[in-house]
Amino acid sequence: MKPEKGKLYLIPATLGDTPPEQVLPVFNLNLLQHIDVYVVEELKTARRFLRKCGYRKDFDTVTDFFRLNEHTSETEIETFLEPALSGRNTGLLSEAGCPAVADPGSALVRLAHAKGIQVVPLSGPSSIMLSLMASGFNGQQFSFYGYLPVRPPERIQKLREIERETIRTGATQIFIETPYRNRQMLESILSTCSDTLQLCLAVNLTLPDEKIITLSVAGWKKSGYQPPRAPAVFLLTRQ
Repeated sequence: MKPEKGKLYLIPATLGDTPPEQVLPVFNLNLLQHIDVYVVEELKTARRFLRKCGYRKDFDTVTDFFRLNEHTSETEIETFLEPALSGRNTGLLSEAGCPAVADPGSALVRLAHAKGIQVVPLSGPSSIMLSLMASGFNGQQFSFYGYLPVRPPERIQKLREIERETIRTGATQIFIETPYRNRQMLESILSTCSDTLQLCLAVNLTLPDEKIITLSVAGWKKSGYQPPRAPAVFLLTRQ
């Protein structure tokens, strides 16, 4: 008789050094204590997060970790689900925020569905949703682009496409950037987009120095604001 399959829990992580109890439900914190198989992007980060959540099991003798990133092959990812197929619940952890959103974990979730493993998404912080909520922009229609191209010519071309789309539809356009390129991204937006376009920049969400600013592109030019090297979400829409 085959054992009952375990579940794949999608476990949001904090967006920074915020105490977990401030942004994660008690249900999540309690559930973590009963899972001893985790699929993670970086082992060190995951262990630190689990300890902050009160996890007390021994990492070396009790807990199994599988490392999943953009370089992991699908064949290897399949092996990460073997514990769940044998009846052990498994947790998928992102580096920050919700797993499988702008995150390589989506490949694991797709395979779990294909193998008949129940996928259970848990509540927790999402920088995309938090920034959309706080922007004042259209929350009925929005698109998320992830990271825009790194090379300036391609990035500017993409920004022009995004501008045309928001002018045409009125939908909110959302994208992110690596912290050390935040200033270059802001400069590209201000030099490319119409002065009447609305831009929201949400930085360090849920952290003590959180900053969420919504201005027109013209207003941003006058502000002289320089974003820090910190996690940020950019949102654009028409006036």
